[in-house]
Amino acid sequence: MKHKIGVMGSSKLPKDKKIQEKGKEIGREIARHNCMLINGATTGMPHMAAMGATEESGFVLGVSPARNHTEHKMIYKLPDECYDSIIYTGFGFNLRNIVNIRTSDALIFLRGSMGTLNEFTIAYEDNKLIGVLEGIGGVSQHFHDIINYCKKKTKAKLIFDADPQTLVKKIYKELLKRA
Repeated sequence: MKHKIGVMGSSKLPKDKKIQEKGKEIGREIARHNCMLINGATTGMPHMAAMGATEESGFVLGVSPARNHTEHKMIYKLPDECYDSIIYTGFGFNLRNIVNIRTSDALIFLRGSMGTLNEFTIAYEDNKLIGVLEGIGGVSQHFHDIINYCKKKTKAKLIFDADPQTLVKKIYKELLKRA
């Protein structure tokens, strides 16, 4: 069975093309490791990762906050290209985040703000394997500070790296240890 790596992050695409490319490279590398990419069927950095995985013929599963495809496109205005399958939860964003995290064997965080912070706290409290792509900004650059401030220890494992390929390789290596 394929390992499932969730990609969470900023739904707002940064203007910096180098940062966008790092998101795509995360997706490519997930596909190269024959893992399934899961995200919130959303825009921005998670969508860049989906595009990268698609370029490498990887499998991409989206978990939508909408109840159906029409609501996904018309109400939420979310993409459907690059996805092999989309699960329509009807849960809105917050509960959809729980499905994303719990469905994933490991997660990689790319930038983000409040929604990404919500996803991180769920993953952290669920003792997940968490990768953070460093040097691209957003709330994910503050995860160490947040953990230290909250003073809550869990069995979550965090891996930080500034290189997309190296980060995915480290996550994959850890997944193999846990299998």
